Amino acid sequence: MNYGKEQPLPLPDRFGTDRSHSVRAPQSPAYFGALDLGTNNCRLMVAMKTANGFRIVDSFNRSVRLGEGLQKTGQLSEHAMERTLDALRTCAHRLKHWPVLAIRGVATEACRRAANGMSFLSRVLEETGLQIDVISPREEAELAIESCSALLHREQTSRQRGLLFDIGGGSTEIAWLRIDRHARQQSLMGLVSIPVGVITMAERFPPPPLEASIQERFEYYNRMVSYVAEHLQTFEDIHRIRREISLGHVGLLGTSGTVTTLAGIALKLERYNRHAIDGLSLKGSEALAAIHTLCSLDKEALNTHPCVGPDRSAYVLPGCAIFEAIHRVWPADTVTVADRGLRDGLLMRMAREHARPQAHHSASNSRSSFRSHYRSSTHGAWTVNSAI
Repeated sequence: MNYGKEQPLPLPDRFGTDRSHSVRAPQSPAYFGALDLGTNNCRLMVAMKTANGFRIVDSFNRSVRLGEGLQKTGQLSEHAMERTLDALRTCAHRLKHWPVLAIRGVATEACRRAANGMSFLSRVLEETGLQIDVISPREEAELAIESCSALLHREQTSRQRGLLFDIGGGSTEIAWLRIDRHARQQSLMGLVSIPVGVITMAERFPPPPLEASIQERFEYYNRMVSYVAEHLQTFEDIHRIRREISLGHVGLLGTSGTVTTLAGIALKLERYNRHAIDGLSLKGSEALAAIHTLCSLDKEALNTHPCVGPDRSAYVLPGCAIFEAIHRVWPADTVTVADRGLRDGLLMRMAREHARPQAHHSASNSRSSFRSHYRSSTHGAWTVNSAI
């Protein structure tokens, strides 16, 4: 991936429960570790700083469903915590193989909302040694923006606005951006975090029975789309983004497993290829056609689909519903697909911080964590707006 002057980060394939790879550690230590504990997935990335960017030396991604049942109980369940701890023990073991200069672990919506979220993270620290900090929806969006900055600026267009969305397991973040193409910078004009993600939607809208007709499956799907669209309308009323889109002023950019899945289906890939997906300009009509294909499949067909699989089949249609609701409210002709996210933003921040003269640390004190202060809401959407 291209972060301005940075060179591509060769991310691993991401379809499946546990996609991981590693290479032998080189002799020159300049490593950073980023851990993203989400509502659905636990993801680790270790990267070596190079002259022109980063090279990924180790990565790990496992579906842990930490937020499973949270919507009903308000608590992280014991089974979900055990699944997550097992994945985090693997992360801690892998990190021991690399002389990292800094590690940062962050947790998002599940730990923000759960009454026992902070006690769980204390347990994580005690049992694994990993310090994981809860971040706000704003910081979550800012990390995604930072990782996708090059994609926001790569087009030779006059677009001065950007709408970035990140569909997660427990929430969806939407950032309204002002783009300064001359300075190659962007500023956040508005942000909303709505409490709908692939897990929360799957639990709120139980799927139809296996013997349901195609029409019944589409009716189930359209109920989800309408539900999400209602959550987006207030943000649209404030910022009038739809009008800006009609004038051709806005670029739409999506970063999540949902949009990369839709891109893979649209390209008819037999297996996931990150280099074909990241940065792809996907036509809205192509994305909707891919959704139509998925809606027509029963559970067994979703389980065997090369871009879905058994671990994601329960969540792919809820994710598609969130995407289609975004596209229905803000009908851009194309969406730029990003296979990058929080871990990439964390790596970039840590590398920048450690490049500063005052930030140098000795090797014995090199392993560090960074605390984040956050403001969260357990009721409805989290929103921040500024004047345009």
